[in-house]
Amino acid sequence: MSDKQNNLQEQNKELIRRAVEEIWNGGDYSSLDQFVSRDFVVHLSPDERVNGLEGVEQFYTEFRKAFPDLHFRIQDQIAEGDRVVTSWIAQGTHQGEFKGIPPTGNFVTVTAVDIDKIVDGKAVECWTKIDELGLLKQLGVTSTGF
Repeated sequence: MSDKQNNLQEQNKELIRRAVEEIWNGGDYSSLDQFVSRDFVVHLSPDERVNGLEGVEQFYTEFRKAFPDLHFRIQDQIAEGDRVVTSWIAQGTHQGEFKGIPPTGNFVTVTAVDIDKIVDGKAVECWTKIDELGLLKQLGVTSTGF
C-alpha cells in the first residue's frame, strides 16, 4: 500500500473517531455537517434507514433523550479503501422512552459494528449492526431463550 493510501485511510478513521467524540459523546449536532454529507444514509436494517442531516440529527436526539448519559467507546477500527469498520460499545441509563419502551432506569451496555463509506472527507453511508436483542434483554422487554 502506498503512503498516500495509508494516510487517507488513517484520515478516514480519525474522521469517525472525531464524530464519535463530538456528535455521540459531546452531543454537538451543530458540527454534524463536518462529518457527514447532506444526503448521508444510515442503514439500520434492510427495512429501516435514516436519511439526510436532519434525519440523522433527529435519530441521535431521540437516542440521547432515552439514554442521556450515553457514552461511546471505540474498541477497534479497520480501514480499507473508502470504508472504515468501527467496533464500538456504548453504555448508559434508560431514562426516557425508547421505541415505545417506557424508562426502566436500567444501565445498559450495547455493542455494534459500523461500516462507513467515506467520500471527499465525509461519511456518505453507514451500515450498522447493533446488538438489539441484547439491548432489549437488558431493558427487560424480552426473555433470554432461543
